[in-house]
Amino acid sequence: MMDLTFVRDAAAMVDWSTLGDRGLCDACLGRLFGKVAHGFTNPERGRAIREERAVRDAPCWLCGGLMTEIPKFADLAATKLAAWDYRTFLVGSKVDPEVAAREEVLWDELGLSQGEPIKSEINREVGKLLGAKTGRDADLKRPDIAVHVDTQYDVVELDVAPLFVYARYRKLSRGIPQTRWPCKRCRGKGCERCGGKGKMYETSVEEIVATPLMAQVGGTGHAMHGMGREDVDARMLGNGRPFVLEVSRPRTRTVDLAVVAAAVNESGLAEVEGLRMSTREEVLAVKEDRADKTYRVLVRFDAPVDPAKVNEGVGGLAGARIAQRTPVRVSHRRADLVRERVVKGVRVVRAEGGEAELLVTAEAGTYVKEVLHGDGGRTVPSLAGILGVGCEVLELDVVRIHDGV
Repeated sequence: MMDLTFVRDAAAMVDWSTLGDRGLCDACLGRLFGKVAHGFTNPERGRAIREERAVRDAPCWLCGGLMTEIPKFADLAATKLAAWDYRTFLVGSKVDPEVAAREEVLWDELGLSQGEPIKSEINREVGKLLGAKTGRDADLKRPDIAVHVDTQYDVVELDVAPLFVYARYRKLSRGIPQTRWPCKRCRGKGCERCGGKGKMYETSVEEIVATPLMAQVGGTGHAMHGMGREDVDARMLGNGRPFVLEVSRPRTRTVDLAVVAAAVNESGLAEVEGLRMSTREEVLAVKEDRADKTYRVLVRFDAPVDPAKVNEGVGGLAGARIAQRTPVRVSHRRADLVRERVVKGVRVVRAEGGEAELLVTAEAGTYVKEVLHGDGGRTVPSLAGILGVGCEVLELDVVRIHDGV
C-alpha cells in the first residue's frame, strides 16, 4: 500500500481540471505514473488515483479502447507462433501515431515526467498473456522469435532468429568452392552458361553441409561463415577449417547433429567434425580470427633445379616479410593494393627432377601460390625470383590452421 500512497501523492500535485471532459481508462490513467511505483499494474495505479480524483473513465480519450484489446493481440500472436518451434520470445508493437502523439500531449499538459509509454505497456502485457498461453519464456536480449504486433491493423509478424551451427570442415575434393558461387552472367537465375543451375559449380562445402541440416530444420536460406577460405582448386585437410553455418527462419530449432555429420561425411567430397550449436557472436569471432596456416604445395619448375639449390632458395623465404600486390588472378574482384605478410617457415619435403613438394607456413591473408611463382614480379621476394627459374603450382592443400586446436 505504501507504493500506491506514493502514486496518490504524485497525483495530488496534478491539476486534473486540465483534462476537461476527456476521459481516461484505468490503464492510461495509471500509466501517467508508471515509473512512480513498482509491483503494481497500471490499472491498479489508475483505480487508486480515481478513488480520490475526479477523472472520467470512459470513453478513453487517449487509447480509444486499445488497452482492452490486449487479450486479442495475445491470441493473434499465439496463433501465429503455433507453426514454429521456439523456446523464447519477445513482443514488440506498433501503435497508431495519433495515439502516441495524444499521450505526449497529455504528459506536457499535466507536467508529468514519470509516465510509461503505451507501447511499453502493450509489449509487457501481451508478453505476459502470451507466455501463459504458450508456456514459453520472454527473453529481452536474445529471443528465438520476436513478435511484432501492429495494433492499428491487427496484424502480427514474426522475426525468427537464425540458427547457427559450428564445426570444422575438410574439403577432400578439388574443384568445389567453400560457398555457393552464383553464375556471373545470370546472377543465380539460371541461364545457358550455367546450364540453368544458377551457379558456377555443381556444389560447394556450404551446400554439402546445409542440405542435411535444412532437411531437419527447414528454413528459407543458409550462409557459411568461414575462418578464411581456400581456393576452389585447393583441398582443406588436416585439422579442418572452422566455420559457422547460419540458417534463416528455421521452422524447428531441434537438430540431430550426428545425422548431419553422417550425411556430410558420406558424401566423399567433404567431412565435418565437432558439430555443435553456435551463436551470432561466434560468427564474428570465426570471421575475424587471423590464424597462421600451413600448406602443402607441389611446384614444377620451368627448368631442372638442383635439390640443394631448392633448399637454399626456400631458406631465403623462411621468415621473410614479403610484399604482395593484389594477384592478377583475383584483381578483377579485389582492390589493387600492396600487402605485407610474413612467411613463417618453408620446408622441402622432396625435390627431384623438375618438381618439389614444400610445406609453407604463412600469416593469414598470404597468397601462397604467388609466394612461389612470383606472379610476374608482383610478389617480392618469391621462390622463383630467388632461384631465377620460373615455376608453376600444380597442387595446393591447406594441411593445418594454427588456431590452437
